[in-house]
Formats: sequence, structure tokens, C-alpha cells
Amino acid sequence: MTEQRRTRIPLELVATVLLAVSAVATAWCSYQSTRWNGEQAKSSASASATRFQAARESDLANAQTEIDVATFSSWVDAYARDERMLANFYRTRFRAEFQPAVEAWIATRPLKNPDAPLTPFAMPEYKLAASVEAAALDKQAEELAADVRSDLQRASNYVLGVVLFAVALFFAGISTKLSSPTLRAVTLGAGCFVFLGALGWLSTFPISLSV
Repeated sequence: MTEQRRTRIPLELVATVLLAVSAVATAWCSYQSTRWNGEQAKSSASASATRFQAARESDLANAQTEIDVATFSSWVDAYARDERMLANFYRTRFRAEFQPAVEAWIATRPLKNPDAPLTPFAMPEYKLAASVEAAALDKQAEELAADVRSDLQRASNYVLGVVLFAVALFFAGISTKLSSPTLRAVTLGAGCFVFLGALGWLSTFPISLSV
């Protein structure tokens, strides 16, 4: 067996192995790219739904504030006219969330204390559960939006992996057509370098296997 023949057999074996593993890696990257596009779609839908819920809670908080302002204004007006029965009527109809702020505000003696807050709405006791919920949902929506961006980037990275493994396939395939052992070895080495580099890079990526 000639030296060229002995060299050709290992190179052809390496080329065959590189062709096989590159084809599998290309298919895997294509699958993962599709999977992460699906994850992105799910995260995007969740983010949209969460933002919708946040908007509803925010609208509810605004409506509740308007009710509190209206009843408080009516109560102050009745109190100023010394209509005690009407003032009591409005005060008993303050919302439960509004009552602690009113009590705390009255305790500051606003008629005599110039440093007292102008209204109960400036008191730290004035808290709306709907407003807190809206803020929490907005934060959750932002986290989901970040997931959407991450999923898109992962899908793009896997697409780049498809390209890199296709380059390795090209080098492996063209190496079998070259007659010069030196050129064949150099081309095959380039294919192996691209394949191993892409494999090492893709090994750091998360994997999606959910259905």
C-alpha cells in the first residue's frame, strides 16, 4: 500500500465522520431554533396578557381614586357647611382602603397644624391594592419581555449554528473531491476547526425540549 493510499484512508474516514456529525448538528440547531421561536411566542403572549391585566388593575385604581376624591370633597363641603348628618353620611361611605388615610390625616389636626398634609391622599396610609397589583404585574410583564428578547437571541444563535455547521459540511464534502493530500488535509482541518468551534460555542446555550 502506497503512502498516499495510507494517508487517503484516514482522511476519508475523518471526512465521513465530520459529514455525519455536522449533518446531525445542523438538524439539532434547526430544531432548537424552532423551539426557541416557540418559547419566544409563548413568552410574548404571556407578556401581553400580563400587561393587559396590569392595565385593568391600573384603571381600577384610577376609578377608586376618583371615588375617594369625590366622596372626600363632598364630606369636606358638608363639614364646612356644618351639615353634620350629611357629613356623617359621606364619611360612612368612604371606601375601606380610604378610611385609614382619613383617620391618620384627621389625627394631624389639619385645621390647626400648618404642617399637616393638604389631603389624606398625601398620607402614606393611602394605599390602593389595585395600584400595588398593577405595579407588580408591570414588573412581571417586564421580566417576560426580557425573556422574549432572550428567546429571540437564542433562536438567532442556533440559526448561526446552522450556518457554521453547514460550513463544516462544505469543507468536509469538498475535501473528498481534492486529489492533493495536502489540500485535502488542510480543507478537512478547516472543517474540523469550524465544527469544534461551533460545537464548543453551542454547548453553552440552553436547550428547549418542552412540547
